[in-house]
Amino acid sequence: MNRVSVPSANAVFVKTLLVASLALSSVAGAAEAQRPAVKPDAAKGATLYDSGDTARGLPACLSCHGANGNSTMAANPKLSNQIEAYTHKQLVDFTTPQRVNPVMTTYAKMLTDEEKRNVAAYLAIQKTKQGAAKSKDTVELGRKIYRGGIAEKGVAACASCHGAAAGGIPIQYPRLAGQHQDYTTAQLVAFRTGARSNSPQMTTLAQRLSDAEMKAVADYIAGLR
Repeated sequence: MNRVSVPSANAVFVKTLLVASLALSSVAGAAEAQRPAVKPDAAKGATLYDSGDTARGLPACLSCHGANGNSTMAANPKLSNQIEAYTHKQLVDFTTPQRVNPVMTTYAKMLTDEEKRNVAAYLAIQKTKQGAAKSKDTVELGRKIYRGGIAEKGVAACASCHGAAAGGIPIQYPRLAGQHQDYTTAQLVAFRTGARSNSPQMTTLAQRLSDAEMKAVADYIAGLR
């Protein structure tokens, strides 16, 4: 009798991740090819970030994301020192059905592509204020998930894409280090429910994490630097 070999959850996930990564690489390559010859102007990005544009009814970004991108509100992400190409991509995604947010969708649609790039360039060179883990009871679980994943559930280590210190990988994967716990958890939930659909890998991963696991890894990430 022939035996049927059933691939493990990890093998299936690795294959899925590889396919998605190749797709992202193609997208990144296309985005790179379409990048305008004019270099983004971080100084103009700073002015728009700090002051907005009253003529268009565009508020200052710092009103929600804090001075230099260091948000003090747990529901709003820290944007300082974020990978430039990633920030630009998210601003573009907010204008599509892949990432809908009542506030950001409205303002992202008001920005030209040049302005999106300028703001992203400004934020990329800002220093991030250090965050901290809050729960001693879950920090070890968060560390294990971030560094080693959950093999039995087919969850890859977060570090495999976001780096050992959560510094991210240009274009493809964002910096996570020091991010607010509430924001990271909210994004994981959004990926799981489909409310956010601009990352196939994260949708797959989030669907395999429990609420407790999400909160643990988000808390651990907040303390990375």
